[in-house]
Amino acid sequence: MQYTLLILVLPLLSFIVLGLMDSKWKPKVAGTIGTTVLGIVTALSYYTAWEYFTTQKINGVFEKVIPMNIEWIRFTEFLHIDLGILLDPISVMMLVVISTVSFMVNIYSLSYMHGEKGFQRYYAFLSLFTFSMLGLVLATNIFQMYIFWELVGVSSFLLIGFYYTKPSAVAAAKKAFIVTRFADLFFLVGILILSFYTKTFDFGVLTAEHTTVFAGSAGATFLGFGVISWAMAGIFIGGAGKSAMFPLQIWLPDAMEGPTPVSALIHAATMVVAGVFLVARFFPVYYFQTPEVLHGVAYIGAFTALFAAVIACVQTDIKRVLAFSTISQIAFMMVSLGVSGYEGHEGTGFMASMFHLFTHAMFKALLFLGAGSVIHAVHSNEIKDMGGLRKYMPITNWTFLIACLAIAGIPPFSGFFSKDEILSASYEFSPYIGGIMTFVAALTAFYMFRLYYSIFWGKDYTIKAAAHGHDDHGHGHTPHESPFAMAFPLVFLAAVTCVAGFIPFGKLVSSTGADYIIHIDPTVAIMSVVIASISILVATLMYRKPTATPDKLAKTFSGLYKGASNRFYLDEVYLFITKKIIFNSVSRPLAWFDRHVIDATMDGFANTTQWISLKIKGVQSGQVQQYAYVFLLGTLIITAIVIIF
Repeated sequence: MQYTLLILVLPLLSFIVLGLMDSKWKPKVAGTIGTTVLGIVTALSYYTAWEYFTTQKINGVFEKVIPMNIEWIRFTEFLHIDLGILLDPISVMMLVVISTVSFMVNIYSLSYMHGEKGFQRYYAFLSLFTFSMLGLVLATNIFQMYIFWELVGVSSFLLIGFYYTKPSAVAAAKKAFIVTRFADLFFLVGILILSFYTKTFDFGVLTAEHTTVFAGSAGATFLGFGVISWAMAGIFIGGAGKSAMFPLQIWLPDAMEGPTPVSALIHAATMVVAGVFLVARFFPVYYFQTPEVLHGVAYIGAFTALFAAVIACVQTDIKRVLAFSTISQIAFMMVSLGVSGYEGHEGTGFMASMFHLFTHAMFKALLFLGAGSVIHAVHSNEIKDMGGLRKYMPITNWTFLIACLAIAGIPPFSGFFSKDEILSASYEFSPYIGGIMTFVAALTAFYMFRLYYSIFWGKDYTIKAAAHGHDDHGHGHTPHESPFAMAFPLVFLAAVTCVAGFIPFGKLVSSTGADYIIHIDPTVAIMSVVIASISILVATLMYRKPTATPDKLAKTFSGLYKGASNRFYLDEVYLFITKKIIFNSVSRPLAWFDRHVIDATMDGFANTTQWISLKIKGVQSGQVQQYAYVFLLGTLIITAIVIIF
């Protein structure tokens, strides 16, 4: 399987050619190069998955395969950083997810980004992002993962800030970069603590079922908790930053300032699931060594899921609704990992989390690309500027509806199967966690169909445009279906969403690598479908046709509505802490002390030295007579002193 190296090399070469080579190709050429490379990478990823899942089972368990591994830096006899490729069920599954969504985004962007300034730069950034994510999931050790982890942060910064002349895009890119870098500091500290006590970075050694590398940390504590618990908590914080878990979720909604295909790439299959993948990669360590941290993951995930779902119910920007939906769904995956056991039926949560990661990637990419299709047609992100678009955009309408049904958990669409398993695992862990996740699932069905009806039903778009005194808000044309390059990814992802739930996922990915037969829990399944159906019915009654009910409810629950509309003012809290406390109360006094005390002291030394030098510079005049005079005078003085004393 050494050909898998090409999966990494090809997007890197694409980035170098498109981004670093001094070439100004026509947009069509640059787009063709980037898309063709991703097509080859996707084909190689599919072939890798086929070969791995059909040949790598030994004694009923999928074995880890390392096609290549080279030592890069050696620190001690035991501790060294390697660069290699690790193939196991979750990394191979991620190969398929990342390559599929990236390829669809590349195809979609050929039309969506047509005419944009910086087209070649855009495709270079897409290649860099894909290379970084592929390197992250294929890493053989935690430090190699950290290197690609940071590359993902850099490339996401470049993509979010693609419209660098737009202040809001620049601010969003900086916000994403700073928040995730803050979280990554904890990740790095966790890596250093873990490697100090275990003497290894290698995933194979750290996650082995009967590993002994943690024996050296026995008895080592800090503030009442074991050092490994602190290390794994730090690693989780790094993952929480990338996956936008509370309270580090503030960067994700603002990341919508990037192009819509970028939103699909970041929010569907790549950056935001990196944290979920990280916890899944270290799952044996969390489960056997630090179960208290794993349970903390579940509680944080449950709160984040509820928090984001409530906010999504009142957002009016189509992309921000989907952004908060992403936060909520990623939290679903975190909860599933947090409540999971290890073997057999106990490992339902692990399998369900990975299953939902796979299905969510497809239908969430479909939702974002569908949103891009709508925005491309009406030139607005606000749902108040939309309505009745099903008549003008039938393909977008039907594919978007399929994605909404999937995320709502309606059978036979893929989201039903993965979400049902998560709910089952949650109820087995705690009825309270199960109840919260069921309520979040109900909110999900409601806000997604609120969005669907607001876009494709309700008051006709052209009537709204006429009410403003022009057609299509000044753009001079009525909405129409997107071109083939944009429609094809929608149809493809919709088809995958329809059939992905029937994949025997448990036979491919499980906590131990052994077969896991998925059994639908009838009680949970019926309950979740009924609740989702009720939520859809409520959304239908409120939004399928214009009614006064939403406004009445907003007035009745004005406090909650206003708080949710403003994201419960968490951004304002961060701004207060950073500007008022850190900048004004800490940084500004320190800056004053630095300028007026530290710098002034150094300037005083320099000025004093200069003054003294000016006063004594005559001593070195260069006149021999003066030197002789001083020498003779000094000799006489010394002689007089000797005679006197």
